[in-house]
Amino acid sequence: MNKITDLLENNRKWSQQVTKNDPRFFADLAAQQNPDYLWIGCSDSRVAANTIVGLLPGEIFVHRNVANLVNHTDINCLSVIQFAVEVLHVEHIIVCGHYGCGGVQAALEDQRHGLIDNWLQQIQDTAHLYSHLLESIDDRETRSNKLCQLNVAEQVLNVGETTIVQDAWNHGQELEIHGWIYGSSNRIIVVLQKHE
Repeated sequence: MNKITDLLENNRKWSQQVTKNDPRFFADLAAQQNPDYLWIGCSDSRVAANTIVGLLPGEIFVHRNVANLVNHTDINCLSVIQFAVEVLHVEHIIVCGHYGCGGVQAALEDQRHGLIDNWLQQIQDTAHLYSHLLESIDDRETRSNKLCQLNVAEQVLNVGETTIVQDAWNHGQELEIHGWIYGSSNRIIVVLQKHE
């Protein structure tokens, strides 16, 4: 297991390597933040936005939470969306879920998990909404993966229904919402939907 001192040493080495490869990188990065993308993804440590889409720091604005939820009472998420849309003028909002999501799996289980149950209620509501479809799937992993997809679709709708996005569209701002799912085993992103 890495120690905190290892992380600090890794940071120092990374900074030195980046500076060696591009002496102006950090100065240019500090001068502006101008990403075209807002990524709303899961907190899962295996799904790091910059890494899996091959972008450098400063090229994607990121918000992460358990199970990539966009809840209309989550001031944190809404503030991120507002800043991204109104200040950064991103052109794309990407909601990216992933197969094998622990939050989605917990929402499918018929047991209590503590405080997180309150957060996962939205996914449980989606599972109830699509219960006829989910109950027709015998394999537990396939059922969970289907709910991962349905959850992304619901969050794309939630993003599009925010007053922030509605106002941007009403003012003619170019803004697209994308629903993606990431395969944790094959590391490939699949496009589920696009809303503009």
